[in-house]
Amino acid sequence: MDNNEGKHRQTDIADDNRKKWNYDIKKYAVVASVAIVTFFICVLLFFIVYRYSGFAKIWDKLMSIMQPFIIGIVLAYIVNPIMMVVEGIVMRLIGPKVKNPKTAEKTARGIGIVCALMLFILIIVFLLELIIPQIISSVQGVVGSLPDEISSFVAWVTEVTRGNEQISNMVEKGIISGTDFIGKWVQDHLLPQANTYIVSITTGVVNVARIVVNVFVGIIISVYVLASKERFIGQSKKMIYTMFDAKRGNIIIRTARKSNEIFGGFIMGKIIDSLIIGVLCYVGLLILRMPYPTLVSVIVGVTNVIPFFGPYIGAVPSFIIITLANPIKGLYFLVFILVLQQLDGNVIGPKILGDSTGLSPFWVVFAIIAAGGIFGFAGMLLGVPTFAVIYYIAGEIVSHKLKMRNLPPDTESYIRAEELDISTNEIKYKE
Repeated sequence: MDNNEGKHRQTDIADDNRKKWNYDIKKYAVVASVAIVTFFICVLLFFIVYRYSGFAKIWDKLMSIMQPFIIGIVLAYIVNPIMMVVEGIVMRLIGPKVKNPKTAEKTARGIGIVCALMLFILIIVFLLELIIPQIISSVQGVVGSLPDEISSFVAWVTEVTRGNEQISNMVEKGIISGTDFIGKWVQDHLLPQANTYIVSITTGVVNVARIVVNVFVGIIISVYVLASKERFIGQSKKMIYTMFDAKRGNIIIRTARKSNEIFGGFIMGKIIDSLIIGVLCYVGLLILRMPYPTLVSVIVGVTNVIPFFGPYIGAVPSFIIITLANPIKGLYFLVFILVLQQLDGNVIGPKILGDSTGLSPFWVVFAIIAAGGIFGFAGMLLGVPTFAVIYYIAGEIVSHKLKMRNLPPDTESYIRAEELDISTNEIKYKE
């Protein structure tokens, strides 16, 4: 009996040692994996920093190859709400009449995709048909009347400064210096580099043709993405639950849903907001009898897509265009655009966008400057929702850590906090 107990005890000890050994192996394997991944990340960062030009070329090549897929995915993301609405309507109409539910779903999805893409393309074509002739006419008018407008502007400045000879001389010298500078620049830089400009124009035409092809391929890719989006989502979830446990997998999927909510709400809201501002600007310019209303409204509407800085970016060229035609109306335009942007910032924008990002004005400006400096126009456009996602993830991590320590997760609780009591784990406030 004692021998059997001894054997069982030895077996239990061996099992415990084996489990401990397996646990140690897993622990060291995790540590080794993290160390290897960290090493490769450091090597990659070193390569990016010290071989930036080579990395930039590789990145540009990769982006050029992936451009049709990026266009297709972005297009599918934009038209997906339209497709879902059409699909729901079609399903209500044909669902009860079709015996096979899958056939009804496929038919509704196909009709939804066609209607969504056709509506999107028709809107783009309509806007181009409406805007491009007006823009060409406005630009031709600006170029054709530029000499007369400059002469009128000079005469107006002369009239205003007639009472002060010193200011008049300064303005006259400035105009002469500017004219001499432009003439010298044309002689020394523009004409000698004419061949370079011709090559650049040719390259630009080729790039435009490539973009047209990529857009066409992107439309085809968007059809496949929309047709199989549920399958792609299911495959992504399967991969997540394969690589992570249930808890971490749920967190990742919940974060992905929140990211979709932030990006979708921000992008669609900004597009609608910019369209409204463009229309209001056009109507206002017509009422005020401003020159080039279509051109200016397009500039204001397009640049309004950029958060915070967009209105100011659009106001500068618009002010110059109007001022060249009529200096007094240029001043009126500044007042009008200021009122319009106040209306957008305090009424229209909050109603449409709401608190879709959850960022304070400081972080909005930070995201635009940082992302714009790194990625250019795309960074200025998408920097805010991207940073909002990062901000949300950081906030979730902080809240989770605080809850584990039985501390309040809201920021208000820490504004007047003096210190944390070590014994009671309670926040002490300033008296």
